[in-house]
Amino acid sequence: MKYRVLENKHIYAALIILIGTILFFMMVDFEFSLSDWVLIYALVASTLVVDHYRIQLPPEGNFLSMDSAIYLATLFVFGLDFTLVVLLLSSIIHFIYFREDFWWISPFNFSLYAIMIGMAHFAYLSVGGTIGEVRIENVLGYVFSLGIYFLINLFLMAIFIYLMKKTGLIDALKGVLIGAFESYLCTLLLSIVLSFLVNMAPFMGLFLFVCIALLLSFTFKQHFELYQKVADKANKDHLTGLNNHGYFKEELAKTILEIKQSKEPLSLAMLDIDDFKKYNDTNGHLKGDNLLTFFGQQLERECVANQHIVARYGGEEFVILMKRTNELDAAHFIDSLRKKINDTYYEGVEILPYGCLSFSAGVIEWNSEIQSSSEFLSHADQAMYYAKAQGKNNTHVYGKEIEAISIEEPMEEMEQQLKIFLARDIYTYRHSKRVFKYAVEFSKLLDLKDYERKVLMLGALIHDIGKLEVPREIISKKGKLTKEEWELVKNHVTWGKQIVELHDKNKDISPLVELHHERYDGKGYPHGLKGEEIPKLARILCIIDSFDAMTTERPYQKTKTFQEAIVELRACAGTQFDPYFVEGFIDYIEKNYISVETVDTV
Repeated sequence: MKYRVLENKHIYAALIILIGTILFFMMVDFEFSLSDWVLIYALVASTLVVDHYRIQLPPEGNFLSMDSAIYLATLFVFGLDFTLVVLLLSSIIHFIYFREDFWWISPFNFSLYAIMIGMAHFAYLSVGGTIGEVRIENVLGYVFSLGIYFLINLFLMAIFIYLMKKTGLIDALKGVLIGAFESYLCTLLLSIVLSFLVNMAPFMGLFLFVCIALLLSFTFKQHFELYQKVADKANKDHLTGLNNHGYFKEELAKTILEIKQSKEPLSLAMLDIDDFKKYNDTNGHLKGDNLLTFFGQQLERECVANQHIVARYGGEEFVILMKRTNELDAAHFIDSLRKKINDTYYEGVEILPYGCLSFSAGVIEWNSEIQSSSEFLSHADQAMYYAKAQGKNNTHVYGKEIEAISIEEPMEEMEQQLKIFLARDIYTYRHSKRVFKYAVEFSKLLDLKDYERKVLMLGALIHDIGKLEVPREIISKKGKLTKEEWELVKNHVTWGKQIVELHDKNKDISPLVELHHERYDGKGYPHGLKGEEIPKLARILCIIDSFDAMTTERPYQKTKTFQEAIVELRACAGTQFDPYFVEGFIDYIEKNYISVETVDTV
């Protein structure tokens, strides 16, 4: 579809160039006297100057150029041939010295002007307008010719914008009309003023007109810069320098209207800095404000590079609007951003649970079932809070929540024991919640009985329960463990089995807790089981557990991206992991967590 739009745009441009060129050679006559050529060169120079020093108007990107005033004044005083030659020479010089991004832009603009000038000339003559001195009798001709000039420009440019930006034709017309009437009224008045000046003294009149144009350009530029400062102040968050809440909501509403026409994907992410209150309370509000500023700068750098819109939504919450981005690509971008933030040190973050700066994020893609921008934001907010509920420092896509499963009373007691990790070892708690999430999702794709699926999910949830018996100083140690410490850590699978087996009903979960560190080649622990000696569910859990350990951030420890972890899983298939379940798990990760474009680069 994109290729077709580009093709239509080029065909349209070629058609305008063809029509404009034919009309030009049908209407122009190059027979001029030497004095005429001198005046033509003066008009060309004036046109180039006023086109270069345009009058800048709000909003940003809106300009008023006086070149049309020169063309119309030349048309009224010297006639069509004179005006078309000025246009041709101006266009050639502009093409040579002011190269456009696409070579056909200059010929397109030349042809557009040629059509407009030619039609304006015939309209002027049709109502009795005369070439030469400015007369009161010609007022109707001036107005009518400018009206034709204006209407042709309006419709031809609206069609071009329609083909180029894939907006509706009515929307394109509305876009061209904004501020157009006032601009063309100024053009008419300026053209009449210039006609008077040129009639009185051609060269002096042109000189005075250009001087006025330059003064207006510089004056309006200063006023625009002042306007821009005031506008920025109103739209920017004073602390972080990002867009503020009000500006973002306006931009979101405008973008939603655009994508309803274009049908392009649009995704939204809401971010919340994890444990910011703890940092603020410990280090003080001034350092808390500095952290928000630092975090905002990191977001802005990444978002600007990817052409996303970022804003501070309030407090420690931020929002990112991603045009032409589906939810999978959006989640991948946010997750990559999250990992970069984790790996970027900031003073004082050692007191936070992960020992690094982190955030939780919710992602959602716009769809036809969403009724408003408020609902869009609300869903992103819900997804973000779900991410926090899963242990923080992760990204969740709205609509992929894990269904509630019934846990028998003994297992509820175990869940309460697991929550002890919140105070003792938050990394293990969050790791367990993520492994549980993967297990729930992956189990749906496997040929498992309902009971097996439940055992896998519950085993994933409490597989590291034995680490409650490992001394705190070893669990939280940041450096390399000694041989004795490592042997102690390895005992967590045995201690976990003992905790689980306190309840007879949990005997089916016990093998997952005890054996999830066994290896397919027999080099694992605690028993050195090999191949299918290891229970099927324990082999599956080993893959999930290892994948999350590879891709989860820990202080002062570089982690793998999802793509790098996939390479590692494949490299260890048949040695550490069951090769059959490895491929199934990789397929699940690629389809649910990695964009197609990213996978292709692996």
